[in-house]
Amino acid sequence: MKAAVVEAFGPPEDLTFKDMPDPVPGPHDVVVDVTAAGVGFVDGLLVQGLYQVKPPLPYVPGNEFAGVVSAVGDKVTHLAVGQRVMGTAPGAYADKLVAPAMGCIPTPDGLSDELAAGFAISYATAIYAWRDCGKAQAGETALVLGAAGGVGQAAIAVAKTMGLRVIGAAATDAKRRAAISAGADEAVDYTQDNWRDALKTLTKETGLDLVYDPVGGTLAEAAMRSLSPGGRHLVVGFAAGDIPKVGLNIPLLKRCSIVGADWGGEVRTNPAVAMEQFGTLLGWIGEGKLTPAPVITRPMAELPQALRDQLDRKPVGKLVMVN
Repeated sequence: MKAAVVEAFGPPEDLTFKDMPDPVPGPHDVVVDVTAAGVGFVDGLLVQGLYQVKPPLPYVPGNEFAGVVSAVGDKVTHLAVGQRVMGTAPGAYADKLVAPAMGCIPTPDGLSDELAAGFAISYATAIYAWRDCGKAQAGETALVLGAAGGVGQAAIAVAKTMGLRVIGAAATDAKRRAAISAGADEAVDYTQDNWRDALKTLTKETGLDLVYDPVGGTLAEAAMRSLSPGGRHLVVGFAAGDIPKVGLNIPLLKRCSIVGADWGGEVRTNPAVAMEQFGTLLGWIGEGKLTPAPVITRPMAELPQALRDQLDRKPVGKLVMVN
């Protein structure tokens, strides 16, 4: 099989594709023929060795996949060869991967492999952040930073399904239009010096109850200062590259909370959480309550440039590589 291989940490452009032996499943594993693999900001950090966790070298990057089961371990009873599945597992940027069978989710008939490959992490993070961490309630008003990216659009879709009013924050007209198309009720331009004034106007009657923050940097403090008393600032990631250092006087005086929403950490500690979250999300799709945002597809051969574009925050929407 062909696979992208990181032999030394460095820029995405250093990635090479190599022939590797086809994987063999363990007793509780399946082999998946990968048809599509999601691209996240973390993937670009991992290949450079800039993430909190450094995988042992060499390794095949990629963490989100969709495809077809081509082999099953002898202890696996709930999945079969030929079945479409989706999920998260290392090694997704390859023709095939081995994944724990219990971590593979049967792909619903109405969900394409391209949408499925970009679904798991962003949408599970969104429901974990809004519902489990932020205790969001229908009718509350929320601000989504980086609203046009794959993470932001997933956050908007889940928030709207939960009955929230959503304000998307993005840097360009095209990205703000994308946020509105993804379901945001309004949008603000956070590149303007007075963007908090625009946000204040939009929240004059309702206040601001929640901030969904996958960006960090200088935006974090400004957004937190815009929260109403009792508000919750959900820390999802740091796409801006800088981890903000916020004075604790802000949550004290604003009477607001800073809540970490690390879905991956939660699942590693409590794996059963993921299956409940996916069951809820896929149930919403089946009921017509949740419509995943469209994705951008590119051939797997373009992975190095795709990771570079993701790091430069160029894509509008979720980026998915296809075999």
